Amino acid sequence: MLFYFTATGNSLYAAKQLDDELISIPQELNKTNRHYKADKIGIVCPLYEFEVPGVVKKFIEESEFDTDYFYLIITYGKHHGSVAARTQEFLKQLGKEADYINTLIMVDNALIVFDMEKQKRTESEKRIDEHLKQIKADIDSKKHYIQEATEEETAFRDGYVKSIEENGPAYTFPLYKVEETCSGCGTCTKVCPMGCITIEDGKVTYDYTNCVNCMACIQACPSKAIQFATIQEPNPNERYRNSNISLKEIIEANQQKLF
Repeated sequence: MLFYFTATGNSLYAAKQLDDELISIPQELNKTNRHYKADKIGIVCPLYEFEVPGVVKKFIEESEFDTDYFYLIITYGKHHGSVAARTQEFLKQLGKEADYINTLIMVDNALIVFDMEKQKRTESEKRIDEHLKQIKADIDSKKHYIQEATEEETAFRDGYVKSIEENGPAYTFPLYKVEETCSGCGTCTKVCPMGCITIEDGKVTYDYTNCVNCMACIQACPSKAIQFATIQEPNPNERYRNSNISLKEIIEANQQKLF
């Protein structure tokens, strides 16, 4: 049993290599009394600002996991900031504990920072499938392992936190603007895992109350009509989706459903 959170398909691709029973975290959050029982239970999610995303933390806090082996795989693009060790501490504060936490380097899709055209060219050098094969072998054998915090990665993350404290957040809301090229196709409403977007009179409307800045909407917009409102991104003409994951799969993962 493997739960996942994905915006551009990276974490979904990783999850598909690790288990056959995949369950969307945003959709599970619409359920109450979440109690899960399996021999192995895992979570795959991306790294957001050097932490497990808040929506994933909420899912963990409010769910019960009855298992002999609990693991987390956190996908990232350049620096993981020693997230594994901090995540284990977070779990312990909840009275829970992981048997295995590891990170997986993939294409970095942080539009605010990176040019997606250049990032796509780094995919082969990151040896994603090779690393996934090793992680799967670890999980299959129920290896006990928490990725060690290193001085370099911890210092990089601490520097980021200090910068935010001194200069303010990297982004503010409203985060996006919608250009006239918007066709009203509704793709953004379907890929948003938090149900923040609606179409009213053919116009896209955002409610940022629950927005987790996953950027699924801006990445998936077929006409690139969604742009950042105040941020000058490196390449506004290029977007990213994992080459092994279809738009249909991301919609199926994130589209809000009633239970």
